[in-house]
Amino acid sequence: YFSWEVLRFLLSNLRMWIADYGFDGFRFDGVTSMLYHHHGIEVFLYGTKSELMIVILCKLHCGFFFLFKDVSGMPALCRPVAEGGGGFDYRLAMAIPDKWIQIIKELKDEDWNMGNIVHTLTNRRHEEKYIAYAESHDQALVGDKTLAFRLMDAEMYTNMSVLSPLTPVIDRGIQLHKMIRLITHALGGESYLNFMGNEFGHPEWLDFPRKGNNESYHYARRQFNLTEDHLLRYRFLNAFDRDMNKLEERFGWLASPQAYVSEKHESNKVIAFERAGLVFIFNFHPYQSYVDYRSFFKYKILLDSDAAEYGGHQRLDHSTEYFSEEYPHNYRPNSLMV
Repeated sequence: YFSWEVLRFLLSNLRMWIADYGFDGFRFDGVTSMLYHHHGIEVFLYGTKSELMIVILCKLHCGFFFLFKDVSGMPALCRPVAEGGGGFDYRLAMAIPDKWIQIIKELKDEDWNMGNIVHTLTNRRHEEKYIAYAESHDQALVGDKTLAFRLMDAEMYTNMSVLSPLTPVIDRGIQLHKMIRLITHALGGESYLNFMGNEFGHPEWLDFPRKGNNESYHYARRQFNLTEDHLLRYRFLNAFDRDMNKLEERFGWLASPQAYVSEKHESNKVIAFERAGLVFIFNFHPYQSYVDYRSFFKYKILLDSDAAEYGGHQRLDHSTEYFSEEYPHNYRPNSLMV
Protein backbone atom coordinates (compact mmCIF):
# COMPACT_ATOMS: atom_id res chain seq x y z
CA TYR A 1 0.00 0.00 0.00
CA PHE A 2 1.08 3.56 -0.70
CA SER A 3 1.44 6.00 2.22
CA TRP A 4 -0.54 9.18 1.74
CA GLU A 5 2.69 11.10 1.21
CA VAL A 6 3.73 8.81 -1.63
CA LEU A 7 0.25 9.00 -3.10
CA ARG A 8 0.32 12.80 -3.04
CA PHE A 9 3.73 12.75 -4.75
CA LEU A 10 2.45 10.48 -7.53
CA LEU A 11 -0.69 12.55 -7.99
CA SER A 12 1.28 15.78 -8.16
CA ASN A 13 3.43 14.25 -10.90
CA LEU A 14 0.39 13.19 -12.90
CA ARG A 15 -1.19 16.58 -12.51
CA MET A 16 2.03 18.27 -13.64
CA TRP A 17 2.04 16.33 -16.95
CA ILE A 18 -1.57 17.40 -17.53
CA ALA A 19 -1.17 21.05 -16.56
CA ASP A 20 2.27 21.76 -18.04
CA TYR A 21 2.45 19.43 -21.04
CA GLY A 22 -1.19 18.93 -21.99
CA PHE A 23 -1.20 15.14 -21.64
CA ASP A 24 -4.56 13.59 -22.49
CA GLY A 25 -3.98 10.12 -21.11
CA PHE A 26 -1.82 7.85 -18.97
CA ARG A 27 -0.73 4.26 -19.32
CA PHE A 28 -0.31 2.28 -16.11
CA ASP A 29 2.21 -0.55 -16.39
CA GLY A 30 2.32 -3.61 -14.14
CA VAL A 31 -1.25 -3.15 -12.93
CA THR A 32 -1.38 -6.86 -12.07
CA SER A 33 1.09 -6.24 -9.25
CA MET A 34 -1.18 -3.49 -7.89
CA LEU A 35 -4.21 -5.77 -7.99
CA TYR A 36 -2.82 -8.93 -6.47
CA HIS A 37 -0.70 -8.55 -3.37
CA HIS A 38 0.05 -12.27 -3.31
CA HIS A 39 0.68 -12.58 -7.06
CA GLY A 40 -2.11 -15.10 -7.45
CA ILE A 41 -0.57 -17.63 -5.08
CA GLU A 42 -3.25 -19.12 -2.75
CA VAL A 43 -4.73 -15.76 -1.73
CA PHE A 44 -6.15 -13.03 -3.99
CA LEU A 45 -6.36 -9.59 -2.42
CA TYR A 46 -7.63 -6.72 -4.53
CA GLY A 47 -5.71 -3.49 -4.07
CA THR A 48 -7.55 -0.17 -3.86
CA LYS A 49 -4.77 2.42 -3.95
CA SER A 50 -4.66 2.52 -7.74
CA GLU A 51 -8.40 3.13 -7.77
CA LEU A 52 -8.05 5.93 -5.25
CA MET A 53 -5.33 7.55 -7.31
CA ILE A 54 -7.58 7.52 -10.36
CA VAL A 55 -10.63 8.86 -8.55
CA ILE A 56 -8.74 11.78 -7.02
CA LEU A 57 -7.05 12.63 -10.30
CA CYS A 58 -10.40 12.56 -12.07
CA LYS A 59 -11.57 15.24 -9.65
CA LEU A 60 -8.57 17.40 -10.48
CA HIS A 61 -8.99 17.37 -14.22
CA CYS A 62 -11.31 16.10 -16.89
CA GLY A 63 -11.00 15.17 -20.53
CA PHE A 64 -8.22 12.56 -20.33
CA PHE A 65 -8.17 8.78 -20.29
CA PHE A 66 -6.45 5.87 -18.58
CA LEU A 67 -5.19 2.70 -20.12
CA PHE A 68 -3.44 -0.18 -18.43
CA LYS A 69 -1.46 -3.36 -18.89
CA ASP A 70 -2.71 -6.36 -16.92
CA VAL A 71 -1.89 -10.00 -17.65
CA SER A 72 -4.49 -11.48 -15.31
CA GLY A 73 -7.56 -10.41 -17.30
CA MET A 74 -9.44 -9.26 -14.19
CA PRO A 75 -13.02 -8.31 -15.15
CA ALA A 76 -14.49 -4.82 -14.83
CA LEU A 77 -11.22 -2.91 -14.72
CA CYS A 78 -12.56 -0.81 -17.61
CA ARG A 79 -15.83 -0.05 -15.89
CA PRO A 80 -16.50 3.02 -13.70
CA VAL A 81 -15.55 2.86 -10.04
CA ALA A 82 -19.20 3.59 -9.19
CA GLU A 83 -20.06 0.23 -10.78
CA GLY A 84 -17.43 -1.56 -8.75
CA GLY A 85 -14.90 -1.41 -11.57
CA GLY A 86 -11.35 -0.17 -11.72
CA GLY A 87 -12.07 3.17 -13.40
CA PHE A 88 -9.79 2.64 -16.39
CA ASP A 89 -10.87 3.50 -19.93
CA TYR A 90 -8.88 1.02 -22.02
CA ARG A 91 -6.92 -2.16 -21.52
CA LEU A 92 -4.10 -3.30 -23.78
CA ALA A 93 -4.91 -6.32 -25.96
CA MET A 94 -1.60 -7.96 -25.13
CA ALA A 95 -2.36 -11.28 -26.84
CA ILE A 96 -2.47 -9.72 -30.33
CA PRO A 97 1.21 -8.74 -30.81
CA ASP A 98 2.28 -12.00 -29.21
CA LYS A 99 0.10 -13.92 -31.67
CA TRP A 100 1.52 -12.20 -34.75
CA ILE A 101 5.10 -12.80 -33.67
CA GLN A 102 4.32 -16.44 -32.81
CA ILE A 103 2.70 -17.02 -36.21
CA ILE A 104 5.53 -15.43 -38.18
CA LYS A 105 8.28 -17.18 -36.20
CA GLU A 106 6.78 -20.67 -35.99
CA LEU A 107 4.46 -21.26 -38.95
CA LYS A 108 4.78 -21.52 -42.71
CA ASP A 109 2.39 -19.24 -44.60
CA GLU A 110 0.19 -22.14 -45.68
CA ASP A 111 -0.20 -23.23 -42.03
CA TRP A 112 -1.66 -19.96 -40.75
CA ASN A 113 -4.94 -20.70 -38.95
CA MET A 114 -7.68 -18.20 -39.83
CA GLY A 115 -9.91 -19.22 -36.92
CA ASN A 116 -7.09 -18.77 -34.44
CA ILE A 117 -6.28 -15.32 -35.81
CA VAL A 118 -9.93 -14.23 -35.61
CA HIS A 119 -10.28 -15.65 -32.09
CA THR A 120 -7.23 -13.72 -30.87
CA LEU A 121 -8.45 -10.47 -32.43
CA THR A 122 -12.02 -10.77 -31.09
CA ASN A 123 -11.46 -12.46 -27.71
CA ARG A 124 -12.44 -9.55 -25.50
CA ARG A 125 -15.33 -8.55 -23.24
CA HIS A 126 -18.09 -6.43 -24.63
CA GLU A 127 -18.35 -2.97 -23.07
CA GLU A 128 -14.71 -3.06 -21.95
CA LYS A 129 -12.59 -1.09 -24.41
CA TYR A 130 -9.40 -2.67 -25.72
CA ILE A 131 -6.40 -1.09 -27.42
CA ALA A 132 -5.28 -3.22 -30.35
CA TYR A 133 -1.68 -3.12 -31.53
CA ALA A 134 0.13 -5.26 -34.07
CA GLU A 135 3.45 -5.29 -32.25
CA SER A 136 4.82 -4.26 -28.89
CA HIS A 137 7.94 -2.46 -27.75
CA ASP A 138 8.96 -5.82 -26.28
CA GLN A 139 9.63 -7.01 -29.82
CA ALA A 140 11.70 -3.96 -30.73
CA LEU A 141 13.85 -3.45 -27.62
CA VAL A 142 17.13 -5.04 -26.51
CA GLY A 143 17.89 -7.07 -29.59
CA ASP A 144 14.55 -8.53 -30.63
CA LYS A 145 12.95 -7.70 -33.98
CA THR A 146 10.07 -5.60 -35.26
CA LEU A 147 7.41 -7.17 -37.47
CA ALA A 148 9.02 -5.65 -40.55
CA PHE A 149 12.40 -7.08 -39.60
CA ARG A 150 10.85 -10.49 -38.85
CA LEU A 151 9.25 -10.49 -42.28
CA MET A 152 12.09 -9.08 -44.38
CA ASP A 153 15.21 -9.26 -42.22
CA ALA A 154 18.52 -8.37 -43.90
CA GLU A 155 16.90 -7.64 -47.28
CA MET A 156 15.62 -4.40 -45.76
CA TYR A 157 19.18 -3.11 -46.18
CA THR A 158 19.66 -4.25 -49.77
CA ASN A 159 16.34 -4.60 -51.60
CA MET A 160 14.08 -1.75 -50.51
CA SER A 161 15.00 0.48 -53.45
CA VAL A 162 12.40 0.82 -56.21
CA LEU A 163 15.32 0.82 -58.66
CA SER A 164 16.09 -2.82 -57.79
CA PRO A 165 13.89 -5.83 -58.64
CA LEU A 166 11.12 -6.65 -56.17
CA THR A 167 12.26 -9.82 -54.44
CA PRO A 168 9.87 -12.47 -53.04
CA VAL A 169 10.99 -11.69 -49.49
CA ILE A 170 10.33 -7.95 -49.75
CA ASP A 171 7.09 -8.50 -51.67
CA ARG A 172 5.76 -10.92 -49.04
CA GLY A 173 6.91 -8.69 -46.18
CA ILE A 174 5.30 -5.51 -47.51
CA GLN A 175 1.99 -7.19 -48.33
CA LEU A 176 1.70 -9.04 -44.98
CA HIS A 177 2.79 -5.95 -43.03
CA LYS A 178 -0.11 -3.97 -44.50
CA MET A 179 -2.64 -6.77 -43.97
CA ILE A 180 -1.56 -7.44 -40.38
CA ARG A 181 -1.91 -3.77 -39.47
CA LEU A 182 -5.30 -3.34 -41.13
CA ILE A 183 -6.94 -6.46 -39.70
CA THR A 184 -5.57 -5.59 -36.24
CA HIS A 185 -6.88 -2.03 -36.58
CA ALA A 186 -10.32 -3.04 -37.85
CA LEU A 187 -11.03 -6.18 -35.81
CA GLY A 188 -8.86 -6.08 -32.70
CA GLY A 189 -10.29 -3.40 -30.44
CA GLU A 190 -11.81 -0.01 -29.77
CA SER A 191 -8.56 1.88 -30.20
CA TYR A 192 -5.32 1.37 -32.13
CA LEU A 193 -1.75 1.96 -31.01
CA ASN A 194 1.63 2.27 -32.67
CA PHE A 195 4.15 1.34 -30.01
CA MET A 196 7.59 2.89 -29.78
CA GLY A 197 10.16 1.02 -31.78
CA ASN A 198 7.81 -0.50 -34.35
CA GLU A 199 8.05 2.34 -36.84
CA PHE A 200 8.40 0.54 -40.15
CA GLY A 201 10.48 3.42 -41.50
CA HIS A 202 13.49 1.95 -39.76
CA PRO A 203 14.74 -1.62 -40.10
CA GLU A 204 16.49 -2.05 -36.76
CA TRP A 205 15.43 -2.36 -33.15
CA LEU A 206 15.36 0.47 -30.62
CA ASP A 207 17.81 0.17 -27.74
CA PHE A 208 18.33 2.82 -25.07
CA PRO A 209 21.75 3.44 -23.48
CA ARG A 210 22.25 0.86 -20.73
CA LYS A 211 24.93 -1.17 -19.02
CA GLY A 212 24.43 -4.10 -21.39
CA ASN A 213 25.41 -2.03 -24.45
CA ASN A 214 28.09 0.08 -22.75
CA GLU A 215 25.71 3.05 -22.52
CA SER A 216 25.67 3.34 -26.32
CA TYR A 217 23.35 5.70 -28.20
CA HIS A 218 23.95 3.82 -31.44
CA TYR A 219 20.45 2.32 -31.61
CA ALA A 220 18.66 5.07 -29.68
CA ARG A 221 17.27 6.72 -32.80
CA ARG A 222 14.71 6.36 -35.55
CA GLN A 223 15.25 7.21 -39.21
CA PHE A 224 11.86 8.66 -40.09
CA ASN A 225 13.35 10.19 -43.22
CA LEU A 226 13.33 6.77 -44.90
CA THR A 227 9.58 7.03 -45.50
CA GLU A 228 10.08 10.35 -47.30
CA ASP A 229 12.53 8.94 -49.86
CA HIS A 230 10.52 8.13 -53.00
CA LEU A 231 13.22 5.74 -54.15
CA LEU A 232 12.60 3.49 -51.14
CA ARG A 233 9.69 1.12 -50.64
CA TYR A 234 9.16 2.28 -47.05
CA ARG A 235 6.96 5.02 -48.50
CA PHE A 236 4.39 2.41 -49.58
CA LEU A 237 3.95 1.21 -46.00
CA ASN A 238 3.76 4.79 -44.75
CA ALA A 239 1.13 5.72 -47.35
CA PHE A 240 -1.00 2.71 -46.47
CA ASP A 241 -0.80 3.47 -42.74
CA ARG A 242 -1.82 7.08 -43.41
CA ASP A 243 -4.82 6.14 -45.53
CA MET A 244 -5.85 3.37 -43.15
CA ASN A 245 -6.10 5.88 -40.32
CA LYS A 246 -7.85 8.45 -42.52
CA LEU A 247 -10.43 5.84 -43.48
CA GLU A 248 -11.07 5.05 -39.82
CA GLU A 249 -11.52 8.74 -39.09
CA ARG A 250 -14.10 8.87 -41.87
CA PHE A 251 -16.13 5.81 -40.83
CA GLY A 252 -15.24 5.40 -37.14
CA TRP A 253 -15.03 1.63 -36.86
CA LEU A 254 -13.11 1.85 -33.58
CA ALA A 255 -16.14 3.50 -31.97
CA SER A 256 -18.53 0.98 -33.56
CA PRO A 257 -19.79 -2.28 -32.07
CA GLN A 258 -17.60 -5.33 -32.49
CA ALA A 259 -17.41 -6.77 -35.98
CA TYR A 260 -19.60 -9.53 -37.39
CA VAL A 261 -17.21 -12.14 -38.80
CA SER A 262 -18.92 -13.99 -41.63
CA GLU A 263 -16.02 -16.00 -42.98
CA LYS A 264 -12.81 -17.58 -41.69
CA HIS A 265 -12.06 -20.10 -44.42
CA GLU A 266 -9.10 -22.33 -43.58
CA SER A 267 -8.30 -23.78 -47.01
CA ASN A 268 -8.92 -20.52 -48.89
CA LYS A 269 -7.14 -18.53 -46.15
CA VAL A 270 -9.84 -15.84 -46.35
CA ILE A 271 -11.22 -13.76 -43.48
CA ALA A 272 -14.25 -11.51 -44.06
CA PHE A 273 -16.18 -9.34 -41.62
CA GLU A 274 -18.43 -6.28 -41.35
CA ARG A 275 -17.92 -3.29 -39.11
CA ALA A 276 -19.15 0.31 -39.23
CA GLY A 277 -20.96 -0.27 -42.51
CA LEU A 278 -17.76 -1.48 -44.17
CA VAL A 279 -16.83 -4.90 -45.49
CA PHE A 280 -13.29 -6.14 -44.84
CA ILE A 281 -11.98 -9.07 -46.91
CA PHE A 282 -8.48 -10.49 -46.35
CA ASN A 283 -6.83 -13.13 -48.50
CA PHE A 284 -3.92 -14.60 -46.53
CA HIS A 285 -3.27 -17.36 -49.04
CA PRO A 286 0.46 -17.36 -49.90
CA TYR A 287 -0.01 -17.91 -53.66
CA GLN A 288 -3.73 -18.20 -54.56
CA SER A 289 -5.69 -15.25 -55.95
CA TYR A 290 -9.43 -15.62 -56.54
CA VAL A 291 -11.73 -14.67 -59.40
CA ASP A 292 -15.52 -14.60 -58.90
CA TYR A 293 -15.21 -15.14 -55.15
CA ARG A 294 -18.63 -15.01 -53.48
CA SER A 295 -18.91 -12.72 -50.52
CA PHE A 296 -21.66 -10.71 -48.88
CA PHE A 297 -23.04 -7.17 -49.28
CA LYS A 298 -22.13 -4.80 -52.12
CA TYR A 299 -20.00 -1.67 -52.32
CA LYS A 300 -16.94 -0.24 -54.03
CA ILE A 301 -13.31 -0.43 -53.01
CA LEU A 302 -12.18 2.19 -50.49
CA LEU A 303 -8.82 0.79 -49.35
CA ASP A 304 -6.86 -1.84 -51.26
CA SER A 305 -3.54 -3.15 -49.95
CA ASP A 306 -2.83 -4.34 -53.51
CA ALA A 307 -3.00 -0.81 -54.96
CA ALA A 308 0.06 0.60 -56.72
CA GLU A 309 0.51 3.49 -54.27
CA TYR A 310 0.97 0.95 -51.47
CA GLY A 311 3.45 -1.23 -53.30
CA GLY A 312 0.83 -3.73 -54.49
CA HIS A 313 0.22 -5.48 -57.80
CA GLN A 314 -2.99 -3.68 -58.94
CA ARG A 315 -5.07 -6.84 -59.39
CA LEU A 316 -8.41 -5.23 -58.52
CA ASP A 317 -10.42 -2.83 -60.68
CA HIS A 318 -11.30 0.20 -58.54
CA SER A 319 -13.78 1.53 -61.10
CA THR A 320 -16.08 -1.46 -60.59
CA GLU A 321 -19.12 -1.17 -58.34
CA TYR A 322 -20.20 -4.38 -56.65
CA PHE A 323 -23.90 -5.04 -56.12
CA SER A 324 -25.35 -7.62 -53.80
CA GLU A 325 -28.07 -10.05 -54.82
CA GLU A 326 -30.58 -12.13 -52.92
CA TYR A 327 -28.30 -15.14 -52.71
CA PRO A 328 -27.80 -16.38 -49.12
CA HIS A 329 -24.16 -16.91 -48.17
CA ASN A 330 -22.41 -17.35 -44.80
CA TYR A 331 -25.70 -16.94 -42.92
CA ARG A 332 -26.40 -13.56 -44.56
CA PRO A 333 -29.42 -13.03 -46.84
CA ASN A 334 -27.53 -11.23 -49.62
CA SER A 335 -24.11 -11.67 -51.20
CA LEU A 336 -22.02 -10.56 -54.16
CA MET A 337 -19.38 -11.94 -56.50
CA VAL A 338 -15.98 -10.23 -56.13
